[in-house]
Amino acid sequence: MPLRDLLNRLPSPVRWLAPPAALLALTAGLVASWSGEPDVAPPTPSAQAAQYCRTLDAKLPGEVLGHPRKDPSPASPYTAAWASSPRTVLTCGGDRPDYLNDTLRKGPCVDEVGWGMSEDGRGGYFFATGLRLAYVEVHVPAGAYPNYADPLSSFSPAIRAAVPRIDGTADSDCLDGNS
Repeated sequence: MPLRDLLNRLPSPVRWLAPPAALLALTAGLVASWSGEPDVAPPTPSAQAAQYCRTLDAKLPGEVLGHPRKDPSPASPYTAAWASSPRTVLTCGGDRPDYLNDTLRKGPCVDEVGWGMSEDGRGGYFFATGLRLAYVEVHVPAGAYPNYADPLSSFSPAIRAAVPRIDGTADSDCLDGNS
């Protein structure tokens, strides 16, 4: 039996509401399945790095420069994000980023934490700590903040408190002493 015959057998109010209801259900399904931000795969740190990363996760700010923390999926103590639209993502305990091997990519020193940096190819930047017992990497996409390095000052105190330096000292990561 054709669909038209089935619809004609229904009472008039149901026939009139069927197409808008179907369209609404389809739209709701599409919206529910669509996410503006991709998921972030958490790194798999060593046991020692995992301990530092869990401590760091507890010390990270709930807000960065007016943007609330909204962690990515799946939830993990090794990833954090701030809804800056586009969002800033922090990972802890991953592998050493290759750009830390390039001495020309030395990034800023912020509150005694030294950062290496690399462009992401879309106008944003990746920053990573290099002299700590767990690598902490922050992706700051283009347009998230007026200055691409602005959010680093929100993370540096937590990193200093949670992730020890490789040499065990409390000295600055920054060779020139500027912070």
